[in-house]
Amino acid sequence: MITERFSVVERLGGDAFLAQTLGRSFKVARGEAASIAGLMSWDDLNAILAHHRFEPPRFRLAVNGEQVPPHMYSRPIVTRRSTVWHQLQPSELHKRLAEGATLVLDAVDELHPGIGALAGQLERWLRTGVQINLYASWTDTEGFGVHWDDHDVVVVQLDGAKRWRIYGPTRTAPMHRDVEVPEPPPEEPIADLVLTAGDVLYLPRGWWHAVAASEGEHSLHVTCGLQSTTGADLITWLSEMLRAHETVRADIPRFGAAEEQCAFLDTIGKLLAAELASDDLIARFSSDRDATERSRLAPSLPHITTAPPDADLEVCLVTTRPALAAVPDGTVRLTAGGEEWTFAAKAEPMLALLADGEAHRLADLAQAAGVTLAQAAGVVTELVDGQAAVIGGSR
Repeated sequence: MITERFSVVERLGGDAFLAQTLGRSFKVARGEAASIAGLMSWDDLNAILAHHRFEPPRFRLAVNGEQVPPHMYSRPIVTRRSTVWHQLQPSELHKRLAEGATLVLDAVDELHPGIGALAGQLERWLRTGVQINLYASWTDTEGFGVHWDDHDVVVVQLDGAKRWRIYGPTRTAPMHRDVEVPEPPPEEPIADLVLTAGDVLYLPRGWWHAVAASEGEHSLHVTCGLQSTTGADLITWLSEMLRAHETVRADIPRFGAAEEQCAFLDTIGKLLAAELASDDLIARFSSDRDATERSRLAPSLPHITTAPPDADLEVCLVTTRPALAAVPDGTVRLTAGGEEWTFAAKAEPMLALLADGEAHRLADLAQAAGVTLAQAAGVVTELVDGQAAVIGGSR
């Protein structure tokens, strides 16, 4: 699991980072290798590769922006049921890596508890979705050349050293689906730095950069991709919310008289203007995004029916941005993972305890709410059935 001494929030600067750096500039936060001890090791990576079947592009090798053909480091295996999967060939994999390929494993947060905990930490802090990819390289050959990403990234160097040349942006906030392509980067970088184990780097989206293990030693790092939340997302959300109005649901009067078309547009404009003038628009949008975030996959085996009233049973939420609110009728509402639950007000303390994302004993949850173990287990059962919680501790 992620070591208690390592907090990416503290390393980047907490609230000061959000106010001064996020989306504005890059930041390097130096740290000691000991600070990330236990986060993820080469042995962990070897075990993942040995015990999982991966297909490109989730697992791939890259050289200068090009993907190495899978047949150069794996071989097809045909099962007795005539399905085909690609088995890694360690000797060929090693050769390709020694020749300059970079090893890439996407969504490693779904495969490793420590990296999953790191993703959850970032999701709770930045209130956005996070996917963590892993990169390993051994030579000064660049895996992807000079490029930019369409999302902010937080890089954690796990082992070895990696050189980063940062060129800055040539288009403000470029998007995956955009109307223009960013201009090429300048020839000279604005920063040339080396990350060593324990260092953290933040890079806003759209910033050109090139990365290589050019320091004479291998490199292992993870890149935490932060889901962007843009004005385009707000407009899309508004279009959904405004469907409550019949004018928004109505057909556009394409063949109507000019007066009818003007009246239609005037109504639409007033609806939009009223929403945009609302002081709590961004807060409502953010709350809705939090409430509809996807839950992380977390079965609760062997508990397939109800949670037992076991004092030592461990429970945690698998959604990192739950919304908990008191309701005027005296109940409490929990919204998480696109689902909504209404409980008696006395359940609020146990729900608030679960909202921190940590694993809690059922006895502690029951004590916080002043209810019996059976009553607390009933609440847990509802949350597990709704895929918002997991029995058995943090995943």
